[in-house]
Amino acid sequence: MLNQTHLNFLQQLKQNNNRPWFNEHKAAFDKHYSEVKAFLMNIYNLLQDTDMLEPIHIHRIYRNLQFSKDKTPYKTHFSLHIGRTKPLLRGGYFLNIEPGNSFAAGGFWKPEAADLLRFRKEVNIDATPLRAILSAKTAVRYFGALVGEELRTVPAGFNKDSDAIDLLRKKQWLLIRRFADPEVVQKDFGNEVVKTFHALRPFFDYMSEVLTTDENGESLFG
Repeated sequence: MLNQTHLNFLQQLKQNNNRPWFNEHKAAFDKHYSEVKAFLMNIYNLLQDTDMLEPIHIHRIYRNLQFSKDKTPYKTHFSLHIGRTKPLLRGGYFLNIEPGNSFAAGGFWKPEAADLLRFRKEVNIDATPLRAILSAKTAVRYFGALVGEELRTVPAGFNKDSDAIDLLRKKQWLLIRRFADPEVVQKDFGNEVVKTFHALRPFFDYMSEVLTTDENGESLFG
């Protein structure tokens, strides 16, 4: 499990985001990182019991400064990303551990143009199945609503009077559950993250079916 010392270290790193401080506290970082990595691996292993997953991706603490205006050398969070096994399964799980900004999320951060068009065509014909998934009690309790970047105007080829105009404008499809710091250090936090990821499955299964079939419902993969 995570504890307050992990959050405290990240807070201290945020206040001292420089190489001399980090090098001086490298032993403490290595200890924290090892413990957090074990926590994240346990989540991955539990999730594997009910889903087919790509290898886990635990993000490095070192920032890529090559194309960034922010030259602070270290990230101030621990995070993971887990993709579902392509091509038949779509969606990805994400967990961010950060003082004041911890969250579990899932969805499609940068959908391909073909997937975006296929999704829009589907919900333009009938958005009822997706709306039912998003309005289910568990989805609303955990995530609230579908979020993500949106177009300001109507996407080309679609009618502004469509009943699904709110969905058609989406450029990203994300569901996010946020956790306060006291929740992160609770004994059952790992189980809550897994339960949150399980709650994404109806959305992922719907999106997988849509994005792996054509408009006639025929598989794109034979």
